[in-house]
This record gives sequence, C-alpha cells and structure tokens, in this order.
Amino acid sequence: MVDIDPIAAATGAALIQAIATDAWEKARDGAVALWRRVRPQQADTIGAELAEVRDEVLTARRDGDTDAEQGLVDDWQRKLQRLIRQDPAFAAELRRLLDDTLAPLLPPADQQQVGSITMTATARDNARIIQAGRDQRINER
Repeated sequence: MVDIDPIAAATGAALIQAIATDAWEKARDGAVALWRRVRPQQADTIGAELAEVRDEVLTARRDGDTDAEQGLVDDWQRKLQRLIRQDPAFAAELRRLLDDTLAPLLPPADQQQVGSITMTATARDNARIIQAGRDQRINER
C-alpha cells in the first residue's frame, strides 16, 4: 500500500470532482498549466487524458458506479504522489492548483471536503488503525 501525501489526496479528489462540473475546462486547463511548468513534454497528453477521464466520471455518475469514480480518484492521487516523490517541491505547486483553481470550481460542501487533512495515529501491540479523509472501503479476506 502506498502512503499518499495529503495534498496529493486532496488535489486528486478535487480534480476528479471538478472535471465532472460544467467548469471542467478550467480544471483541465489548470492541471495542464501545472504540467507545462513541471513536465512540459507531458502536458498535451495530460490534457487529452483528462478529457477521457471526464467521460469516464460522467458515465460512472450516470450509472451510479461509485467504485469506478473512486478508482479514477485513486489513479490521480497515485499519479500526483509519484510527482511529489520525484520532486517534493511539487507539493507547493499542487497546493496552488487546489486552492486557486480546483476548489473554487466545486460546490461549497465539496470545497470543505478537499481541504487539508491531517491525521495522526499510534498503534501498539496488536492494534489496528484505519483512517480515511473521505470514503473508505475495506475488503478483508
């Protein structure tokens, strides 16, 4: 399991939520602008990928497929986490994208959900801790 930086988690969730809105082009343009600054060779590909992801999100919402939508959020969170791992300064860029572009595109209730999340836990002995900043699914076998 990969630990996801809170800013990567919040930005990934906000990006998927924002591209499902009527203002999705602003969300896409903000993400593409970020990629042009940090990975210019990938910017056009990211723009095209976000257009495809928008179609997938809208289909998932139409069909009530929350698992598919969460899968898209997870994909983007991991993608953003990899960029932070390669360059920790990227987290500040993500914070700007989240605060200046993505969060303002969301309804007020969703804006509060994508704010910073800080969780701390300590496990001892056989204790088990499960934390989530939003939806959580646990499959145990």
